[in-house]
Amino acid sequence: MNRFYSHGKLLITAEYLVLNGAEALALPTKFGQSLIVENNQTSVLNWQSFDHENTVWLDVQFFLKNGKLESETTNEITDRLASILNTARSMNSEFLKHHIGYTIKTHLDFPNNWGLGTSSTLINNIANWADINPYKLLELTFGGSGYDIACASNNTPITYTLHETSPIVKPVTFHPEFYKHIYFVHLNQKQNSREGIAHYKANTADKSKAIAAINTITEALMNCDDLNAFNSLIEMHEAIISDVIKLQPVKTVLFPDFNGSIKSLGAWGGDFVMVCSKDNPTPYFKEKGYHTILPYQDMIL
Repeated sequence: MNRFYSHGKLLITAEYLVLNGAEALALPTKFGQSLIVENNQTSVLNWQSFDHENTVWLDVQFFLKNGKLESETTNEITDRLASILNTARSMNSEFLKHHIGYTIKTHLDFPNNWGLGTSSTLINNIANWADINPYKLLELTFGGSGYDIACASNNTPITYTLHETSPIVKPVTFHPEFYKHIYFVHLNQKQNSREGIAHYKANTADKSKAIAAINTITEALMNCDDLNAFNSLIEMHEAIISDVIKLQPVKTVLFPDFNGSIKSLGAWGGDFVMVCSKDNPTPYFKEKGYHTILPYQDMIL
């Protein structure tokens, strides 16, 4: 039996602009996904995926047909999984070449609508199993900047910068003294990152000034030891990204009366936001119908 595990992720800075080479600060989470591989005596690859409550949400069999893994069950999820596995096979000709008799079980630590990396943790686990480059596998399947792959395989905060040849990933120290004033609130909806990226890429305006400003903020946040200064940096960041993507910040749209700072994490419009305030914000958000509120220490690895 082989077991692989990958951490979830939160993109703290440089959302969208990371695609153009901005330096991003990203944090691996305590939640992730495992993949367990066991041999069986059949010519079938049995795949089961379990959610955070240990309930099976995907149960499918793959067969080798005309040199490709295929399933008799065809839908968006099974077709995409087959595509990932076949892409992995094309990247490593020895992977599942002679024997596909395996029982695969994946287990999520978090609800799959949280946006912490259901796809990226799967990609990283499959890449480790197939002994291939996870960034390349991501590029050939889901696409994206790859910061989530970097988080999947790191145990500390990182900075992530896309480079022409390969990403630059640097482990960094990030644990603000005021971490007990930082919370992560789920916006009750899943955001499609691919759609957000497509919308962003359609904007071909020059982004060099915005990238330089975001790089400065990323460095400042990592060295910030004051909550008020941290909040000011967050609000500056939100204003810059708002101008680039032509969307209003989440605080303006949903929480204009909140006493503190709120920052989108990743594609705007869903998943988690980072909330920084002197007082515990839980009553405020629960009153507004947002019940998934995690303190920093419960979320971040």
